[in-house]
Amino acid sequence: MEPFVLNHPSLLIMEDWVKQYPQLIAGFTTKNGGTSHGDFETLNMGFHVGDVQTNVCENRKKVAELLHFPLEKWVGAEQTHDIIVKKITKADRGKGSNSYDHSFKGTDGFYTNEEGILLTLCFADCVPLFFIAPEKKMIGTAHAGWKGSVGQIAKQMILAWGNEGISPEQIFVTIGPSICEKCYIVDDHVINFVEKSLEDGAVLPYNLLNEGQYSLNLPELNRQILLASGVPDKNIRLTGFCSSCNQEYFFSHRRDKGKTGRMMSFIGWKETLNRL
Repeated sequence: MEPFVLNHPSLLIMEDWVKQYPQLIAGFTTKNGGTSHGDFETLNMGFHVGDVQTNVCENRKKVAELLHFPLEKWVGAEQTHDIIVKKITKADRGKGSNSYDHSFKGTDGFYTNEEGILLTLCFADCVPLFFIAPEKKMIGTAHAGWKGSVGQIAKQMILAWGNEGISPEQIFVTIGPSICEKCYIVDDHVINFVEKSLEDGAVLPYNLLNEGQYSLNLPELNRQILLASGVPDKNIRLTGFCSSCNQEYFFSHRRDKGKTGRMMSFIGWKETLNRL
């Protein structure tokens, strides 16, 4: 069953998680319904790609209104394709929400168990990972390009949660829209890193096409790393969407030859209203 449902031209919502946990908001933006122009047409959520900042801010305000989650409660990152994950508290709210300069530096993953915080990251082919441990009310999201994937950012999140008293068996993970295997061709340099990141006996997430040329399945690579980290197979779901194939919905760095916008992953607990 596809975990992401298009419930608005601008939004893919993780409908089953949201139905199961009504206080949760989680999903992924599309490229549609915004104010950006040219290469960034129209719902570009990334500040760092050369778009006009006022357009990006307008796009973010629109998404904030659609999600009923105010922009001043978002957090964002300066993503560097590394494996640093950071625990977020209410004191961090607003950092990176309306300015790249004020975002978390060198960070590619966020997690929190506090309400009223929307964790956001930007994507245009890399793998968005969504994490939840309902018993502990912990949620997270991570950005896994090929460097973050072979660096095992997925495992870093599982280890960080282990320090919070959460076992891998308690964690559920959804692997979101990214570039698919047939669209992602890499060389020996990348595959050497991929092989080093896999445990013995793991399913190889690539196929040889020609000498020195491989098709790499980044979502499957992350699934293998999650399995090796102790997350049960039944707790891991994958989307059928591809950021390159599904041109009607997504920007794609590879398809668009580097000049393109960014989609955004988002996950957060809405604040509980105190009733007397």
